[in-house]
Amino acid sequence: MFSNTDQFLKDFQTIVNIDSSSDHLPGIEAVARFFQQRLSAIGFKAEILFQGDTKVPCLQAVFGSGNSPDSEHIPEYDLMFLGHMDTVFPFGEVDKRQFSIQGDKALGPGVCDMKGGLLVVLHVLETLKKEGAMDKMSLCVAFNGDEETGSEASKEWIKGTAKKSRRVFVFEPCRPGYKMVSQRKGGGWFYVTATGKESHAGADPEKGINAVVELANQIVAIDALNDPNTGTSAQVTVVAGGDKVNIIPNKAVASVDVRIERLEEKQRVETFFNTLCERPVLPGSKILVQGNIDRPPMEITPQSQALLDIIFLEGKKIGINVSSISTGGCSDGNFTSALGTPTIDGMGLVGANSHRQDEYVELASIPVMVNLISNVCKNLM
Repeated sequence: MFSNTDQFLKDFQTIVNIDSSSDHLPGIEAVARFFQQRLSAIGFKAEILFQGDTKVPCLQAVFGSGNSPDSEHIPEYDLMFLGHMDTVFPFGEVDKRQFSIQGDKALGPGVCDMKGGLLVVLHVLETLKKEGAMDKMSLCVAFNGDEETGSEASKEWIKGTAKKSRRVFVFEPCRPGYKMVSQRKGGGWFYVTATGKESHAGADPEKGINAVVELANQIVAIDALNDPNTGTSAQVTVVAGGDKVNIIPNKAVASVDVRIERLEEKQRVETFFNTLCERPVLPGSKILVQGNIDRPPMEITPQSQALLDIIFLEGKKIGINVSSISTGGCSDGNFTSALGTPTIDGMGLVGANSHRQDEYVELASIPVMVNLISNVCKNLM
């Protein structure tokens, strides 16, 4: 049983106080090296991979000989532990608000999303090693450094590793009340550009084609995609157009956040956006659309439900009523689930307010989550 909360908090202070925004690669690498050292000490073969053209630091650590990789039908790893080391907070955020403990909560940049979850992985594995339970397992740890910006550099590596794994545990934050995540919406971003023609707004308005007006018409059409019955949402989140008050604008741009609950919605939504260029409202205006749905939805399967049942059972054994929820947010678990690998998300520390300065985790959840996940791992073996 895990009982070393003091060491967990020391580790927490160390990694939270490293600025690791998605665009600060040295900070991400520093976090990766912290975990590389600790996992190597308990027998993992741990290495830092630099993924993509931007050389994003990612940590890969494997333990156990695993099953024979020459058989495509037998997964190499019993379990894949998945998480991300980057945060949404810019470089310098740590100087403004370092890791701190206030009452029954821990605070700091990325404390909930998701450095707390990374430490759950580390302390679960150290606990299993100490108890001698890890020797029967074949395990893989995959921590990437670009999840908050879409995992462009790392997603093929993540998917390749998931294909070699029997199960995937994702250590995004657990929701208050010990609610894990069994379903997530898929999603992507679209960028709609309307092009018109400049003219003087007072003297020659009839000679212009107002790109802002064209875009406004398109926004109304986009808004009609929202459908609570299918779980599809299309939210226009950023709009820009025009330079001066007395000039008819010749360009306007909108950013659209799209989420889908069902995989079959992907084609319908992408077809809608890809054919917008055929439907301008103002004569002479043009529409350009870029983007796609790049994260499939994470849907619950009989195999993932069976995993949840084990987690629920182990929770009851330690006096915790664990449940699961569906959420509109995406994670790298969307990729692994879509491959058919049973995936459970939200296995990090209990917390809330991700991406905000009042982000926190509940200190009481530290021993609970480490013991719970440790027991689940032993049950699976």
